Amino acid sequence: MPELPEVETSRRGIEPWVAGHTILRTVVRNGRLRWPVADEIVDLRDQLVLSVQRRAKYLLLELATGWIIIHLGMSGRLRVLPQPQPPEKHDHVDLIMSNGCIIRYTDPRRFGAWLWSDDLATSKVLLQLGPEPLSDEFNGQWLFEKSRKKHQLIKPWLMDNKLVVGVGNIYASESLFVAGILPDRAAGSLSATEADLLVATIKAVLLRSIEQGGTTLRDFLQSDGKPGYFVQELQVYGRAGENCRVCGTPIQNIKLGQRSSFFCPVCQH
Repeated sequence: MPELPEVETSRRGIEPWVAGHTILRTVVRNGRLRWPVADEIVDLRDQLVLSVQRRAKYLLLELATGWIIIHLGMSGRLRVLPQPQPPEKHDHVDLIMSNGCIIRYTDPRRFGAWLWSDDLATSKVLLQLGPEPLSDEFNGQWLFEKSRKKHQLIKPWLMDNKLVVGVGNIYASESLFVAGILPDRAAGSLSATEADLLVATIKAVLLRSIEQGGTTLRDFLQSDGKPGYFVQELQVYGRAGENCRVCGTPIQNIKLGQRSSFFCPVCQH
């Protein structure tokens, strides 16, 4: 599933082709995604895109009349086509742009979403989201205070979008490794110093992944069709049984919250 760096990479990839340009019309070949493609999107004509933003794993296209909210789901991706190309089986939605390009949405599993909102402040999918991990609001003191008396295990706790958005399975595992914190400790066991370090590490890991264009494990490609290269820098995720690059101890994998959690039993405490 595309995580925050992959979604931010997609945002940056389409922004120059979309922001400040007009959507002439949409082509919806299959509107049966996770939820039906909104009628406002199906009927969209001659709408200027004011900005391309991101909130958590949602892409937000700001128009004068409202917002297109896009979620890539499990396997969705957006591509920039400088000129028309025949659609393939899983190409479900096109934005036909005034600059001659097409923004094409491809989703083999059809678990993504194209929603409409007149006002983001009332959007049900955005209302319960926590702070952005790269924002000033997400800081060590805030995380430490939130962790008090929490018995939930640290890694699943970090992946709760009500706490902080966009710290998915890959980046939670990687951040905890770099911070030297075991994923199966109770959140309430974090010290103030550890909370500061963990926040700084999460920010650094996410920013590094964004710089590398995200992580390609299965389905994710950038808007230009290239893979994300952060996979080459993964320290623990997907490396069960391989030697830790720091101490040489075999990386272990356990299930936490029904998700695979990779860690080094020596480097993390």
